[in-house]
Amino acid sequence: MSTAPTARDEVRTHPSPTGRTRAPVLRRLLLPGTCAVLVSAAGALLAVGCFLGLYVRPTSDDWCAAWKSRDLGVLGITSDFYSTQNGRVTNAFLSGVVYAGGLTAAKLLPALIVAAFTAALVLLAREFTRALGGAPVLLLLLSCSLLLQALLYFAGTRTYQVLLWAPATISHTLPSVVGAWALVLAVFTVRQRSPAVRAAGFAGAFLTAFAIGMLSEPFALVSGLLAAEAALLALRHRRAFTWCLLWCSGLLCGLLVLYTSPGARRRRAHEPAGEALLSAHGLRGAVGDWLHMWETVSGQWAYLGAAAVGLLLGLGTALGPPPPGRLRIPLLLLPVPVVVLGSFVVVLGLRSGYGPAGWTYARAWTSYLVPLELALCGYGALLGGWARRRLADRRGALAAVTLAAGGAAVASAAALVPNVQHLTTATVAHAAAWDAQDARIRREAARGATDIGYTPLRIGGLAEPFFTADYERDWVAACVAKWYGIPRIHRR
Repeated sequence: MSTAPTARDEVRTHPSPTGRTRAPVLRRLLLPGTCAVLVSAAGALLAVGCFLGLYVRPTSDDWCAAWKSRDLGVLGITSDFYSTQNGRVTNAFLSGVVYAGGLTAAKLLPALIVAAFTAALVLLAREFTRALGGAPVLLLLLSCSLLLQALLYFAGTRTYQVLLWAPATISHTLPSVVGAWALVLAVFTVRQRSPAVRAAGFAGAFLTAFAIGMLSEPFALVSGLLAAEAALLALRHRRAFTWCLLWCSGLLCGLLVLYTSPGARRRRAHEPAGEALLSAHGLRGAVGDWLHMWETVSGQWAYLGAAAVGLLLGLGTALGPPPPGRLRIPLLLLPVPVVVLGSFVVVLGLRSGYGPAGWTYARAWTSYLVPLELALCGYGALLGGWARRRLADRRGALAAVTLAAGGAAVASAAALVPNVQHLTTATVAHAAAWDAQDARIRREAARGATDIGYTPLRIGGLAEPFFTADYERDWVAACVAKWYGIPRIHRR
């Protein structure tokens, strides 16, 4: 006598007319094939991005970080940031490490970020499916990780800055990677039975958050919001609550060190006086910027690929029943305030630092786009698990849903191809022009020239020398001159 499949059952084999057993098409071919195509497509895009790291050349903030790391050393640039620049101690230390050996580490940084983020996202997806009673499938987890990253790097308006430009990746992309690994650490710590190991995990949470607070204010605020909400839901779970509390405490301590630093005070003193950010007019302006930003994000339909690949994850994993009703709604709504309020906080910070045009600094959007993509993927997985349970006896409908979800995910990856093509052309051309100019400048400097011509080589919407008519205020030109060891450069 046959029985109806349960939520945890694997899709069973069925007898064929010849008496042999065969796996259902969904398990045998359609889902693995779709995931393989998706992994290949998204993986190819990421491989191109990593390869382009070899063509990265200095521009804008690169010039200053490079000469300071070379002449002052890692501790010297860290002290400089704390004392005179902005107080971002962790940011300065990492910049010093990246540029300490010249440009080699900056060229390898995109590949290191992709590799570290891939591993962290796979581990998080595995824990997510296990928490819902499912058995993780590596191909599904990998397809989610790769597509989410491809969307993060290539779907926005600042593709060069988000993946290839080291100052932006250190400030805005790397924090999300650290945050993902921090979540992995949180799961590991909460599960530990050894008090010593738990204590080490809790200490790691505080220290990591402390470093984040001095690395990236936007990510610190967004991750703090997420941890605070999680702490409210975990009031009865002492270990989880403790971890969240320590994370928030570390962030506050890090931000306090940053805000009270001489560099931050000096920067605030040199900023032109503007409208009060929290005044009625300032808030209206911030809301308008926030709406403009979301108009830009929502105009890129490729982000829906995050929900599509999540749907595939749910369809391909035998998820258990949903959590109890008293937990279901809070868990489902948890990402909403993180994304909504987090994005508004990011806009407030950008408006405070860069004025009314600050919202266009899309490299900082990463701080809330990562939670947005994870939320879309999670919602898609829950919907896919529900569809799998409801359509367990209707293989044709289940196959159609799988095909539609896979097609949408692959289409979102395909929509990124023009951006990657443009990024490739611009990056390679910039590298060739930079190498030629670098060789010429070094030849002239070797002959004793003290004022050498420089042609601005713009890429990614970043500043180059002579962005202002006042040479004394041209910090990029000054850093270029220091990099080459000459008193001055002029426009060629």
